Amino acid sequence: MSSALPRPHGTPERPAPRTTAIRTDLAFDHGAVSRFNAWFFSTFRGYLNHAARHHKQSAFGGIEADTVLEIGAGTGANLGYLRPGTRLYAVEPSLRMHRRLERACEAAGVEAVVLPTGAEAIPLPDAGVDEVICSLVLCTVDDPGKVLAEIRRVLRPGGRFRFVEHVAAPGRGVRYAVQRFIRRPWGYVFEGCDPGRHTLEAVARAGFSEVRTERRKLRDSLFWPVNTAVWGVAVR
Repeated sequence: MSSALPRPHGTPERPAPRTTAIRTDLAFDHGAVSRFNAWFFSTFRGYLNHAARHHKQSAFGGIEADTVLEIGAGTGANLGYLRPGTRLYAVEPSLRMHRRLERACEAAGVEAVVLPTGAEAIPLPDAGVDEVICSLVLCTVDDPGKVLAEIRRVLRPGGRFRFVEHVAAPGRGVRYAVQRFIRRPWGYVFEGCDPGRHTLEAVARAGFSEVRTERRKLRDSLFWPVNTAVWGVAVR
């Protein structure tokens, strides 16, 4: 699949959308667990990006919009795919991530609007953005269908949702069995992450006009249970 899709209606010069009421009850701080995750995803950002480099380049390469929404922006792992000067609406419910994210955005020359809430209620107006991105996020949300409906709502007609996710291993082999076995402890350590989620099926049901995806295992990754990954671009 090529990510060189036609630019959505309009141009990057459109005025940035205004935020709406923020559901701060969807934000969280789980103490030591949240501190660990903020440290982990900041410390191993380079390694994780290396493992997912082919996926991310295929999904995120060529972003030209001046305003981008990222779901689960974390500590800024995807900033390298945004142009300096981009305004980033960063939905990030983990409060422990925010300081690291803000520093990373400043270093990258990206104007960050950090939104302390979950993607179940994105505080942006309907049809407000051209591009939405996320990586390793849909595995963590309680209701992927609701999050995808919100993503589709805020995208303009022709706007693109670009994603990189780890998913359930195909079939019922050893990896799938391990994913199910470790689901509870893995989800506790990584704050809700489900190592065996059927994300592509959820995207296919979300009502996008076009969905292009590719399954491809993560390379050079030590995290064997979650190496079964996909990337894709869905068009509103």
